[in-house]
Amino acid sequence: MQPDITSPEAPAELEAPDDVALADRLKAGGEQILTELHKLIIGQDATINQALLTLFVGGNSLIVGVPGLAKTLLIQTMAQVLDLRFSRIQFTPDLMPSDITGTDIIQDDPETGGRKMVFAPGPVFTNILLADEINRTPPKTQSALLEAMQEHRVTVQGRTYPLEEPFYVFATQNPIELEGTYPLPEAQLDRFMFHIVIDHPPLDEEMEVVRTTTVVQDPDFRHAVTGADLVRFQNLVRKVPVSEAVLRYTLDLVRTTRVKEPNPPDFVQKWVAYGASVRAAQYLILGGKARAIMEGRYHVSFDDIRALSHPVLRHRILLNFHAESEGVTSDQIVDKLLDAVPEPASRM
Repeated sequence: MQPDITSPEAPAELEAPDDVALADRLKAGGEQILTELHKLIIGQDATINQALLTLFVGGNSLIVGVPGLAKTLLIQTMAQVLDLRFSRIQFTPDLMPSDITGTDIIQDDPETGGRKMVFAPGPVFTNILLADEINRTPPKTQSALLEAMQEHRVTVQGRTYPLEEPFYVFATQNPIELEGTYPLPEAQLDRFMFHIVIDHPPLDEEMEVVRTTTVVQDPDFRHAVTGADLVRFQNLVRKVPVSEAVLRYTLDLVRTTRVKEPNPPDFVQKWVAYGASVRAAQYLILGGKARAIMEGRYHVSFDDIRALSHPVLRHRILLNFHAESEGVTSDQIVDKLLDAVPEPASRM
């Protein structure tokens, strides 16, 4: 009998004792971070879990929600819990690229009595950078983050400066106030691992938010995970095995979003202008690996891929004017996609 090559458990799970021990530490660390965050953040479990996956994979995420839903507070608190350096940039129409990356300034040299150019680092030189309302600044300034997000370095006046690891960018957007905004270009959107959507909490959670935020709060955070741990977790995640079946299912999901693929579904032909990029499949797999470890497994399942399809794909599927006129959203496209793409059939 041949092995079931379409099983999500094949190939073998993590085997090295050090890797298994580190995986257990990642799972326990994730649970501890969640506990610490809930000392200040009420509810929002799905949002927090996606933010944690971003940390463990080493990606960047875009957080979209109306004002007052603790987008900024969540990222700032996460930096406190992890004891990492935190910088916040309030994006405005007059913000310049050098306001983000830093610039060379002239300083007196006490040794020579002359002057010299010295690099003054910008707020991007941190561990967790919050780009608040990133769509309020022109594309030239938005693009200043591209190199930092992708390469973890910045280039100023022809000189390249590496950023300290770990390094993450969390950007926020307000979805209802569009006047005077500059929509992020597709190339920059594609660099965000997740498009995280925060909605209003249910009544009981909102009541608890109002109750706890109208009294004195001074939480004492326990630093259960360090920056060095996060770097090790990122390396571990890439060691988690993925079966051919899960890999094929992931690629089928992503490739089905593309109009130019052979025989795309009717809803893709009707509503999609451009489908998801290769990064979509990469982030689905990486996110699935991190999610598997957080749930105590050492292999990626079909459920991991399905669970992350909306935050990974919603900003990578560009809709056409037919979809916009009919009020169709990218989330609805992903719903149809999950119904249309089957798991690979088992073969014995």
